[in-house]
Amino acid sequence: MKELLRPARLAPGARVAVVAPSGPVPEERLQAGLDVLRGWDLDPVVAPHVLDRHAEFRYLAGTDADRAADFQAAWCDPSVDAVLCARGGYGAQRTADLLDWEALRAAGPKVLVGFSDVTALHEAFAVRLGLVTLHGPMAAGIDFLKNARAQEHLKATLFAPETVRTIVSPGRALIPGRARGTVFGGCLSLLAAELGTPHARPSARGGLLCLEDVGEEPYRLDRCLTQLLRSGLLDGVRGALLGSWEECGPYERVRALFAERLGPLGVPVVEEFGFGHCAGALTIPFGVAAELDADAGTLTLDEPALL
Repeated sequence: MKELLRPARLAPGARVAVVAPSGPVPEERLQAGLDVLRGWDLDPVVAPHVLDRHAEFRYLAGTDADRAADFQAAWCDPSVDAVLCARGGYGAQRTADLLDWEALRAAGPKVLVGFSDVTALHEAFAVRLGLVTLHGPMAAGIDFLKNARAQEHLKATLFAPETVRTIVSPGRALIPGRARGTVFGGCLSLLAAELGTPHARPSARGGLLCLEDVGEEPYRLDRCLTQLLRSGLLDGVRGALLGSWEECGPYERVRALFAERLGPLGVPVVEEFGFGHCAGALTIPFGVAAELDADAGTLTLDEPALL
């Protein structure tokens, strides 16, 4: 895997667009998130359809066309420096299929932030635009709104990325060792669902794989992980970082599953790294070369995530 193009960091007064490419957004949480962003001296603008809800499929934030139009308009607006997703849920795959990727490329590199269902956009931006993105808290996410560590780590990544070049986690080695590679990944079930689409990479050789998920029983995690292995996507992966597994059953079972499935890869694996659906989630840059030290629980980026 090759390193990707890094967008510019944010500066005080930067305009950031908040979009909803997936599920519906509670207005009170949106407003609270905007207050946090304004407290960072950012100028947040809310896309027109962020508070919409699809008339028939209530798990979507409005129609596919409106969600895609919001995202595209935000990204192509020259006054916008970053696009922040309001929340995950489901729907980013449907949004991605309606985006004009040539227009997005022409608009130049910008910062994209989100996680969970936004994994589909992380993959698409890597494959279609060759762009570094940030797997981090979302503007209307409960964990972001209520956790100072999540806020501060994202803020540091956006404004002073050199201060968080080494990401220190509470994690421990599931399989010890050190490895170098390019960071990628996200929500396990979304990575499995993306396989075979025009927005998914055919190979992750040379990568450091980040995985997390929420609300999936161990057998479903097994199915998704087995699909990644069977597809050949993970051939040549150099290491893995495991994030949070909220509501995925007893952690001992999840831990055993990953030891059994990832062990044969013969690469270092660190568990409980502290990203994803958890309190105080760390921001992980995707598309940056880094070194994983599973024993120390650290990920050290070769360069800051943003220019």
